[in-house]
Amino acid sequence: MSFMPSGVPGSTVPLPPPPAIIPPKPNVSYIVDCLQNITYVWLWNGDSFWYYPISVQSGAVTGYRWNGAFWTFYGFDPRLINASSCPPIPTLF
Repeated sequence: MSFMPSGVPGSTVPLPPPPAIIPPKPNVSYIVDCLQNITYVWLWNGDSFWYYPISVQSGAVTGYRWNGAFWTFYGFDPRLINASSCPPIPTLF
């Protein structure tokens, strides 16, 4: 299930919090396959975080990053991505 964010860059969006469990890191992945899905991202520098990508272009990924309390607008260079995973999010129903 994916949720369409609303708001303007720099604002928070009405997405649910990400899952409490970090998914396994895949051997091969493409951020474009995770558009408009809550995604876990691993960067080459060792950083990792939950992300909701809304656009992937040459030289720029834009979307919303989970900061531990809410989603904030965030963009970065896709060449920084080591891996990404957007497994189905379990629901209570």
